[in-house]
Amino acid sequence: MTDPLPAVFVGLDVGKSDHHAVALTAAGKTVLDKALPNDETKLRAILEDLAIRGLVLMVVDQPATIGALPVAVAQAMPGVEVAYLPGLAMRRIADLHPGSAKTDAKDAFIIAEAARTMPHTLRSIRADEEQIAALALLAGFDDDLAGEVTAVSNRLRGLLTQIHPALERALGPRIAHPAVTDLLTRYPTPARLALAGRGHVRARLKKHAPRLAERLTEEIFTALGEQTVVVPGTDAAGVVIPILAEQLATLTRQRDEVAAQVEALVEAHPLHKVLTSLPGVGVRTAARILTEVVGKDFKDAAHLASYAGIAPVTRRSGTSIRGEHAPHGGNKRLKRALFLSAFASLNHPPSRVYYDRKRAQGKRHNQAVIALARRRCDVLFAMLRDGALYEPQTASAA
Repeated sequence: MTDPLPAVFVGLDVGKSDHHAVALTAAGKTVLDKALPNDETKLRAILEDLAIRGLVLMVVDQPATIGALPVAVAQAMPGVEVAYLPGLAMRRIADLHPGSAKTDAKDAFIIAEAARTMPHTLRSIRADEEQIAALALLAGFDDDLAGEVTAVSNRLRGLLTQIHPALERALGPRIAHPAVTDLLTRYPTPARLALAGRGHVRARLKKHAPRLAERLTEEIFTALGEQTVVVPGTDAAGVVIPILAEQLATLTRQRDEVAAQVEALVEAHPLHKVLTSLPGVGVRTAARILTEVVGKDFKDAAHLASYAGIAPVTRRSGTSIRGEHAPHGGNKRLKRALFLSAFASLNHPPSRVYYDRKRAQGKRHNQAVIALARRRCDVLFAMLRDGALYEPQTASAA
């Protein structure tokens, strides 16, 4: 909690066009219960009226997207502080209140009451940091593009498998390569590839992959020789494949452009060198760590690991249920970033040794990687806390 303590606790259930606000005094008296338009002037007027009573703590259930404007307005005003109540915590607190109805007014009251009586459930937010806000937006858009790239790639590979499995085996692993998408735009069917001949195919590939062109050309024509029949639907696939190939090329190019912007923002952040010094952490992982961790208060590494959803959950009940299980909650985006980072660090000898030890203990691959991510979380927390670069363990320390 802040010092001095808030005089008014405002719970804001945010919406696309309208929010619902409930304000409680420190004694629990309701002083505001009304719908508010998603408008700066109205929000500012309400907060100014409440600030007459003393320090105002406004708590939202979504600090980004539709909740970005209220957060920005509150942070720009003196005498007003902002916090965030995670959705899972809110739903659990809601179960403590009577009734099963779910309304905006009830949700806003629950948020305000949680802020007043259970301040430990709140999370601090710093949406006024332009760099982090920009990173969050770009990283989210990059995730969307990645999903679209995966969907189009799978659709394209599915069509190739349907009409010519051998050709898909040759092109599938490199389906998103600019040389392959360009080739499929020009020669979308096995018949057109065969008709073009090795020379034209090789020349087409050399535009985007000079060193790969010769080998890939041979693989393509070897695959073409493995199938003589024409599968029904091949002509129709010849209409769809170039469209999908062009979409894939456009999405890949857009993702590269976004990645360049993300890289520039990450490199400009003071924690850039600290994060990227940890093996397995690249630009995209650093961006996700910055957007999900910076501005939030964590007491220790275990708190950070629990927030990320990589800390094992202990379950015990009498003598029948005993053990630790993987959690189902946590911040999914941060969990994915830490998991992929741990997987990428397996080329780092200390990480590999720890991973192999967990495998020898009988853990499956994913379990061992999550265990490694949890161990690396301790290191990451210490690096962020001290602003120190990663230093590998010496033989004596190990």
